[in-house]
Amino acid sequence: MYLVGAGPGDPGLLTLKAKTLLESADVVVYDALVSEPILAMIAPQADRIHAGKRRGRHSLLQEQTTQLLIDLAQNHAVVVRLKGGDPFVFGRGGEEMEDLLVAGISVEVVPGVTSGIAAPAYAGIPLTHRQYSSSVTFVTGHEMVDKYRPEVNWEAIAQGSETIVIYMGVRNLPNIIDSLLKAGRDANTPIALIRWGTRPDQEELLGTLGSIIEQVEATGFEAPAVAVVGAVVNLAPILSGGCPQPLL
Repeated sequence: MYLVGAGPGDPGLLTLKAKTLLESADVVVYDALVSEPILAMIAPQADRIHAGKRRGRHSLLQEQTTQLLIDLAQNHAVVVRLKGGDPFVFGRGGEEMEDLLVAGISVEVVPGVTSGIAAPAYAGIPLTHRQYSSSVTFVTGHEMVDKYRPEVNWEAIAQGSETIVIYMGVRNLPNIIDSLLKAGRDANTPIALIRWGTRPDQEELLGTLGSIIEQVEATGFEAPAVAVVGAVVNLAPILSGGCPQPLL
């Protein structure tokens, strides 16, 4: 079993190792956010199974997906679990790998470029900069309702990191921003929302913690998107002209 990161969407960001595995796989089990150009790289003879999870539209429950992977690995030589971004960055790769190893399945991880790094780069936003930010925190904005661990400590994050990158946080953005403001972040702190990062239809919405909710409502901006909070967002208008262009 190979847990493979497909990257954020641009096929040019797929690793050579990932491409080789897609071309030689017997079965590929892929997520909803894997882009069509990357799916086109899958070997024609390989079986394709969609196991994507989007809010309110789960093809398979997580437990069903894990059992499917175990069954496939017991009957095929090369099985690829293809995940958007990186398997180990908010991709449930760690959970799936644990269960596969317990079932006696050999597993190899192939990292991918995570959207929290790539999307800001394509929007002209460096996550660190000697004049603006020497620290960055990656955090999920969409947590399990029934999980055992405490909710995200937004106060610690707000006070401890100059740049904050929030995955899956658009629908919970009002609560997140309220938490950051209560923790001491200034309402004038810049924020960028980046939808479909690195793809030809990438969209950005720039504002401040105090204005962005009204902007989202006015424009109808929707997920999937990552949010970047911090002074580095101010560099977007300056640097965006030299950003990479997605491959079609």
